[in-house]
Amino acid sequence: MTAQEAQIAFRTASDAVIDRLLEANPVAATRLGDHRADSLLPDLTESAVDDRVRRLDDDLTLLDGLDDVGLPLDSQVDLEMLRSRVAAESFEWGELRPHRWNPLLWDPASAIHSLVVRDFAPRSERAASAMARLVQLPTYLDEARRTLREMPGLHVETALRRLSGFDAVVGEAYALWDGDADPSFQEAVDGARDAISRHGDWLQARQEESRRDSRLGVRLYSAALWHNLDEEITPVQVLERAEEHLDAVTTRMRECAAEYMRDSVRSPDVVRRALARIAAEAAVTDATVLEVMRSALDRTTEFVKRRQLVSMPDLPVQVIEMPEFRRGIAIAYCDAPGPFEDARHAAYVAVAPPPGSWSAERRESFYREYNGVLIHDLMAHEAMPGHVLQLAHARAVDSPSRVRRFLQSGVFVEGWAVYAEGLMAESGYLPDDRPDAAARFALQHLKMQARMTLNAILDARVHGGDIDEGEAVQLLQRRGFQEEGEAVGKWRRALLTATQLPTYFVGWQAVRSIVDDVRVLHPEWTDSQVHDLVLSQGSVGPRHLRALLGI
Repeated sequence: MTAQEAQIAFRTASDAVIDRLLEANPVAATRLGDHRADSLLPDLTESAVDDRVRRLDDDLTLLDGLDDVGLPLDSQVDLEMLRSRVAAESFEWGELRPHRWNPLLWDPASAIHSLVVRDFAPRSERAASAMARLVQLPTYLDEARRTLREMPGLHVETALRRLSGFDAVVGEAYALWDGDADPSFQEAVDGARDAISRHGDWLQARQEESRRDSRLGVRLYSAALWHNLDEEITPVQVLERAEEHLDAVTTRMRECAAEYMRDSVRSPDVVRRALARIAAEAAVTDATVLEVMRSALDRTTEFVKRRQLVSMPDLPVQVIEMPEFRRGIAIAYCDAPGPFEDARHAAYVAVAPPPGSWSAERRESFYREYNGVLIHDLMAHEAMPGHVLQLAHARAVDSPSRVRRFLQSGVFVEGWAVYAEGLMAESGYLPDDRPDAAARFALQHLKMQARMTLNAILDARVHGGDIDEGEAVQLLQRRGFQEEGEAVGKWRRALLTATQLPTYFVGWQAVRSIVDDVRVLHPEWTDSQVHDLVLSQGSVGPRHLRALLGI
C-alpha cells in the first residue's frame, strides 16, 4: 500500500468512526457543533447499548487493521488518539454500563438547552428541533425507568435537584418562537412536563432504597482512570506524585502566610488566620458575586493582553448565572462554542451562587471560600488565560484534522487551565491595587494548588475505598484549608465524577513539563511564542502533543 493509499484509508475509516460516535450521542453532537441530529435523543436502552458496544469493538478492529507505518506523523498521532477514545468508550459502555445505574446520564434538560444557548441556526429550525426532542422525552424517560436498576443515593438526589431546573429550560425554548408558539409546541411541552413530573416521583420513591456504592472499586477505577487520562501513569503513581507535591505546597503556604501576617512559620494556624483575614477583607455576597466575577474577567483579560502572555483570539465572553439543571457538581464551568461550530459565538463562564435554602452560616462559609481574591484565580482558570482562551485557540487552529477537532482531552484542557493560574501568579498579576495585593493573591493561588492536588488524592482514595466522608472532609479542611461546605461538596463530586478530578493535577504537571521543554529548545522565544506553540494543535492529550511537537 502506498503512503497516499494509507492516508485515504485512514481518513475514510476515521470519518466513519467519528460519525458513529456522534450518532450514538446526538445531544453531545449538538454541543460539539454537529447539527445533523439536533432533533434526536440518545438511545440508552439495553439493546441499543449492546449494539453500541459491538460497533465500538468493530471500530477498534478497523482501526487496528490500518497501515499506520505508511501514515505521516500527524495521522499516526490522530490514529492513536482515535484508537484510545474508541477503547475508552468500549470500556465505559461494556464494563461500567452507566445507563443501568446513573440517573444523571438520562438528562432531559441538556437536550433542549443546547439548542437554545447559541444562534447556530435560524430560530425556527432550532424551535422545530426542540419540539421534536420534547415530543420524545416521555418515551425517553419511560425507557430510563425500565433500564435503571440499583442506583447510588447521591446520584438520585442530584438528578432530582437537576430536574427542578427543567421548567427554566422550557422557558428558554419558548423564546425561540417569534410571537406565539406553535400549538403543537405547547402540546409537546405539556407532555414533557408531565413526563418530568412522573420521572421525578419515581426517583423520589426510590431514593431511600438507592444504596448502590458510588465507588468504582480498585479494579474498575484503575482501568477507568487509565482510559480517561490516556497518559502512561498508574493510579499509584498519581497518588504518590500528588502527595509529594502537596507537602511542597503546604510548606510554601506557611511561608507565604507568615510573611503576609508578619509572623513566624511556626505560629499556630498561621495559614488559616491569613486566609480568614483575606476573606474578611475581600467579602462577597449574593448581590455582588456576579459583578465581582465580571470585574475579575476584565482585569485578567487586560493583564494577559498587556503582558502579551499568549495571543488573544477575538471571542466574546459572558459571565452568567449557572442554569439550575447543571448545578450540584461544580461551582463554575466554561461553556465554549463547540469545535465544529462555524459561526462566531460567545463563550460563557457560568457561576452557581449558593441555593436559597442554605442557612446564613453556610452562605457565609461559601463566600469565605470564594472570596474576592480567590475569584481572580478562578477566573484565570475558567476564562483568561484558561479555558476560554485555550478553547478559542483550539477552534482557530489552521486546518486541524477532524480527529483533533472531535477529540478534546480533558487532561490537556484542565492542565492548561491550572497552568494558566500559575502563569498569572508568576507573571505578577494583582487582583487589586492594595500594597499587599501580591501576597494575598499568592496565598490564594497556593490554596488553589493545594485544592487541585487534593482532587487527585481524594479521587484515588475514594474509589480505592480507603477513606470515608468524615475522613475526606477532615483531610480537605486540614491539608487544603477548605471551608466545610467546600470539602463536603468535593466529596460529593468525587463520588459523582469518578476519574475527572485527577485530570487537573496530571494535566498541570504534563503541560508545565511541555512548556519547560519548549523554553529549553527555544530560549530566545517570548512567552507568547512559547504558549502559542503549545496551543497550536488543539485540545490534544499531552503525550500526543509531545509527538506532534517533536519533543
